Amino acid sequence: MIKPILLLSAALLVLTTAGCTQHKVEVAPVEVKPIHITIDVNVKVDRALDNYFGDIDAAEDQLK
Repeated sequence: MIKPILLLSAALLVLTTAGCTQHKVEVAPVEVKPIHITIDVNVKVDRALDNYFGDIDAAEDQLK
C-alpha cells in the first residue's frame, strides 16, 4: 500500500516542479547591410558586345 502512494506522490512532485520552470530568451537585433549587385553592369556589357558584333556580322553579310 505504501509503494503506490510513494509512486503517486513522486509523480505529482515531478509534474508540479516541471511546470514551474522559467526560461529567458533574448533576441539580439538583426542588422541588415546593403547588398551591391553587379549583374546589371554585366548584362549591359554583354548586350553592348552583342550589338557590336551583330553590326560586324551584318556588315560582313552585306559584303558577301
